[in-house]
Amino acid sequence: MFRQFLKIFSIPRTLVAVDQGTVAHADVVAVGEKIQKKVKKLFRGSLAIRQVDAGSDNACEQELVALSNAFYDVDRFGIHFVASPRHADMLLVTGPVTRNMAEALTRAYDATPEPKIVVAVGDDAIDGGMFKGSYAVVGGVRDVIPVHYEIPGDPPTPLAILSSLLNILEAVDSQPSK
Repeated sequence: MFRQFLKIFSIPRTLVAVDQGTVAHADVVAVGEKIQKKVKKLFRGSLAIRQVDAGSDNACEQELVALSNAFYDVDRFGIHFVASPRHADMLLVTGPVTRNMAEALTRAYDATPEPKIVVAVGDDAIDGGMFKGSYAVVGGVRDVIPVHYEIPGDPPTPLAILSSLLNILEAVDSQPSK
């Protein structure tokens, strides 16, 4: 338990800033093609994402589901959602972490193979949002597992999520390899 807290506190907080003006005019295909190049380089063609709902109001989930519709169709860019954290390269966690979901989130984190990328999606996941201080909520995702990146918004739009994923992949690519 102590090692888990030590790991949580040792990972730097990284907020992925998205300029809303740029996002509003960004072309889905242009962003997607850049993502596809990064995914091919970093993950050999396919980025597997496991989405974990830690107790949200389903707003962020609706935006993540929209990424799979015919307009965004992230599968064509090499991104797919998987059912098991054992097959995932990235965890996208939504919602404030409820007391009932804290253990399940920790188990999903532990089951994800290294190197793993953890992203808190939405204001609720970042710091608990409007549920902060509730008796049923532990807090934000960072209070339970280490978080590498955060995507702000209540909820972030699918295009903001795509643009943030591109920023995250660029940040991962620019990190020195270990």
